[in-house]
Amino acid sequence: MGGRAHRVSLGDAWSRRVHPDLETERHGQGFDVERLTHLLDGGAQNTVLRRGVESLVQGDPDFSLIHNYFMTPNERYEAAIRRRVLLHRKGQRLGWLEDGLQFHYAYRAISGDVTFGVHGIATKAIQSLGSEEQIAKWVPLCKTYQIILTYAQTEMGHGTYLQGLETEATYDTATQEFVVHSPSMSAIKWWPGDLGRSATHALVMAQLVCSGTRQGIHAFLVPIRCLKEHSLLPGVTAGSIGPTMDLDHADNGFLRLDRVRVPRENMLNRFAQVLPDGTYIRFGTAQSNYLSMVVSRVDVLVNGVLPTLQKACVIAMRYSVIRRQSRLRPSDPEAKILNYQTQQQKLFFPLAMSYAFHFQLASLQEFFRHSYNTILNKDVSLLPELHALTTGAKAMITDFCTHGAELCRRACGGHGYSKLSGLPSLVTQLVASCTYEGENTVLYLQLARFLVKNYQRAQQAVGPTSQKSLPQSVAYLTLPHLAKCPAQGAADFLCPELYTVAWAHMATRLIQDAVHHLQTLVQSGAEQHEAWDQTGAILLQAAKAHCYYLTVKNFKEALEKLDSEPAIQQVLKRLCDLFALHGILTNSGDFLYDGFLSGPQVNMVRTAYLDLLPLIRKDAILLTDAFDFTDLCLNSALGCYDGNVYERLFQWAQMSPSNISQENPAYKKYIQPLLQSQGSKL
Repeated sequence: MGGRAHRVSLGDAWSRRVHPDLETERHGQGFDVERLTHLLDGGAQNTVLRRGVESLVQGDPDFSLIHNYFMTPNERYEAAIRRRVLLHRKGQRLGWLEDGLQFHYAYRAISGDVTFGVHGIATKAIQSLGSEEQIAKWVPLCKTYQIILTYAQTEMGHGTYLQGLETEATYDTATQEFVVHSPSMSAIKWWPGDLGRSATHALVMAQLVCSGTRQGIHAFLVPIRCLKEHSLLPGVTAGSIGPTMDLDHADNGFLRLDRVRVPRENMLNRFAQVLPDGTYIRFGTAQSNYLSMVVSRVDVLVNGVLPTLQKACVIAMRYSVIRRQSRLRPSDPEAKILNYQTQQQKLFFPLAMSYAFHFQLASLQEFFRHSYNTILNKDVSLLPELHALTTGAKAMITDFCTHGAELCRRACGGHGYSKLSGLPSLVTQLVASCTYEGENTVLYLQLARFLVKNYQRAQQAVGPTSQKSLPQSVAYLTLPHLAKCPAQGAADFLCPELYTVAWAHMATRLIQDAVHHLQTLVQSGAEQHEAWDQTGAILLQAAKAHCYYLTVKNFKEALEKLDSEPAIQQVLKRLCDLFALHGILTNSGDFLYDGFLSGPQVNMVRTAYLDLLPLIRKDAILLTDAFDFTDLCLNSALGCYDGNVYERLFQWAQMSPSNISQENPAYKKYIQPLLQSQGSKL
């Protein structure tokens, strides 16, 4: 336990001891929690580095998050600005690199509750879309906060469909400038973070018009506020969009541009360039300018979405061994609610998700690293698969994590509704992620285009090299598939090879169904776009099945690499089994539809699934401890490492302004006159 001793809060006498119900969960470990933490961190050296950074941050009261729950939106914004400035200064003193691991771990320690997150996304966009000269000019200014960027893509009337963006950047050959303009109310940039009150510059995604021709979406660096006085520049109208469900510190804003001029050099030109005479030159494909979105999606999933679900799992699991309710047997004391099968069913699927998506994202990051530099060097052959992988991962992981966090919140009963539990804000943050960086239904359908195209290629390919002709993520489309599942008993469904094949079969059949439906509609006279729309529901289903297959496959392959850690391999295999079988049970109709599974086999799946619950139960707390979140990061009265839930909940409630103030403003105005209006009858 020594590596995590600093996880316990040390403010009060009751918090210096670990609750006995939680302590017993940590005795008799079936696997080495510390080694699993190292695995999740990517090595013991990273764990050591992370904990060192967390200790520096945790020991500084300036980074406390407890008061967030009682702040107004303006106070949240100011506090987040303050933390960002303090972190930046601390990092400078300690020699941290702006995009190094130390800053990453510091942001994790305070749950990313700082401003300028979109500034970081926009900076990476310059690195992705800018020339080497542009990167050398602007990125150092961004990293030292001499300018503050926002990424202005989404408009009031347009979001994920980038081709529909209305903002225009028209090239003026006489002055060698771009005239950036919002031609309508629906063209106003709406939602970008760090825009409302903070940003000095906007990376504006706009329709390029040169020599009278529209050339599609490109990125333009547009100054919007004076660097000396922070006042809006001529032609710029900007401000806050108003209250949102959460993320009060994010400074979401609007931007209206009235013929604002910027130099020709302010168009990011790694993949396209406008010459002084207005000649347009493209170095990549039209899709190359979407590379920045791919980068931001990977970053959001790894550093934002997945950790949010993991925190929800930690909170709900710890609370579920402290909370006691009813009796399993009449003579017993009240039982820990985690001992009930229904509670296990609620919580173990989000826990399995947390690990499944960890390995899914590790695989995605590996492919991203492999392909990113190639694409920067203008070889875009891997861009379609990278785009498909990131769109699918973004849609599935945000959908599932939102559902999982809400399961965790509900599993905590009434206390889960309290903001002091930390869970409501985790849920609402994840709800937002289902829309930003691409609305999920649209993303699934973008993935579906990739799947349809490659299924058709697979049908045309023949011979032993046919599998090699497809991108690796869809190579399964060329493999022979079993018509029926060979399982004879429940234990057979605990074989990763069997359920991975089952998911490959399901995804292939649904893609095949979608292609057949499209072809039938076109042959009956429908236009291609009409056929696509009328097949949308089937395409959506196929894309989701493909994503589930990939997640199961990546989890299975990650387990195969853990032969040197048999105890960890065993406990993680149970989560892989549960994740795969939960999906089969949830979608059993699709597995039954073509006879791949029989009714008795679905019952076998259910038996195997339910048998996993008590096995996972033994390790549930340890599996969440392995995420190694500090109490500061969790910021939850229900989820602290010591398990002293009720004492902390009561203590935190005392910080409410209504409890601190001695005066109730409504009493003299309304309650006292009401009580005295008829005279007391008592």
